Amino acid sequence: MDQLRHEERIQRAHEEIRRTRASVAKAPSRQRYHFMAPQGWLSDPNGLIHFRGRYHYFYQYNPFDAFWGAMHWGHAVSDDLLHWEHLPVALAPSESYDDHSLGGCFSGTAIEHEGKLYLFYTGTANNGNGLEQTQCVAFSGDGVKFEKYAGNPIITAPEGYDPANFRDPKVWKHGDTFYMLVGAKKGDFAQALLFASANLLNWEFVNVLAESRGELGYMWECPDFFPLGDKYVLMFSPMGLGERKTLYLVGEMEYRTGKFNYTTVGEVDWGHHYYAPQSFLDPKGRRIVVAWANGWQWMPWWQDWGPTYQEKWCGWFALPREVKLSDDGTLQFLPIEELNSLRFGEQSLENVQVGTEGLEIQVADPVAYELYLECDLSKSETSGFALHLKADTEHETIIYFDLLKGELCFDRNRSDGWTKGVSRSPLFLKDVDKLDIRVFADTSSLELFVNGGRICHSHNVYAGPWQTKNSITAIDGNLVVRRLVTYGLSRTTD
Repeated sequence: MDQLRHEERIQRAHEEIRRTRASVAKAPSRQRYHFMAPQGWLSDPNGLIHFRGRYHYFYQYNPFDAFWGAMHWGHAVSDDLLHWEHLPVALAPSESYDDHSLGGCFSGTAIEHEGKLYLFYTGTANNGNGLEQTQCVAFSGDGVKFEKYAGNPIITAPEGYDPANFRDPKVWKHGDTFYMLVGAKKGDFAQALLFASANLLNWEFVNVLAESRGELGYMWECPDFFPLGDKYVLMFSPMGLGERKTLYLVGEMEYRTGKFNYTTVGEVDWGHHYYAPQSFLDPKGRRIVVAWANGWQWMPWWQDWGPTYQEKWCGWFALPREVKLSDDGTLQFLPIEELNSLRFGEQSLENVQVGTEGLEIQVADPVAYELYLECDLSKSETSGFALHLKADTEHETIIYFDLLKGELCFDRNRSDGWTKGVSRSPLFLKDVDKLDIRVFADTSSLELFVNGGRICHSHNVYAGPWQTKNSITAIDGNLVVRRLVTYGLSRTTD
């Protein structure tokens, strides 16, 4: 490994960041409280960890353009998961196994061992045999400056597997053994391959932890695996499943055989812009998940990555969410409690009836706000209702709650003159007499959480600051609203 070349590549990235960072910070589409790179392109979260008293985000990063390219690992730290300090780039393409203009240092994970921080990532290269993806490692004593292991790559695709689809290592420790899960493709089917190690450097294949036989796609990107309560969860982003792009499986793990047997399949987020979620365990014992708020061109609703490229940047993370296991074996995804510290200007109403004429929703800040709504279905006499958000005379985002069909529709076709598409999900109304709804709005996004995060929809919406109207209307009859509360949300970004 040529450490000098790696340092030179990182220095080149820093020079570009310094050159463009100040102008990008003034861009009108920049988010106010969502995590973003200082400039350039951001995609998958990587290496999420709490190390030496601080939260660390690493992320897929191209500092030289507002589009995907040769991937670096950006790096930032925080005390509260809200306010972030950007550190030097952690990884840059520099070696024969990871130096590719349309590849580089792909996604991966982080783990602490004997006081050091280890980053596991996929090296992507083309050395004359087509695209090849291998698993690699870098380490650091201070958690800032990383050195690539001289013995990289540490794992190559097993015989019979597609070397161009072997990526995104997830590493954890169970007992005295380290385990690594890697997304792989064999034939036309996705698999998650399990490897084991005693020292994080020498790895042996254990088993196919779980697989698709056609029903769950042909490739699982960014697999994540973790215990939750008395169960285990496998989470991944499948390719080849149409609108389904963030799934979770809940079941039992048998370490003796290296096999995961699941009984529950669920959707992490039904929206169009929630991809490659990665989780970590924090010091409070919470399982927290973070995802990239965008998608890829092979998705059925894809237009492009959004108009922010004209401002020389692209990409942010969706809000951090705590994962909880429900009694029925499904998962809940709840915005972290730290977000409450951003609230100001509370406005509230209680026990009101909303008819077809609608009710205007007052917010302290029409750009960045939180909305909480609790509806009493047992007393309502309506077939459904709708939220009209970030509206003016021509534009609005409409979220329909169809109580007859039991369906939620998040409609962006009139959101901003650019955005298009409708995401749909079931409402799960069996034995439900109320709906609680939370909406988080930022400059360029809307995130929806229904009934304790059992249903989530995340979307990018590039509304102008003049789109300041918000309201709720009943489709017919009357909707009984037990409580309606709004807050403005303070800025955390530059």
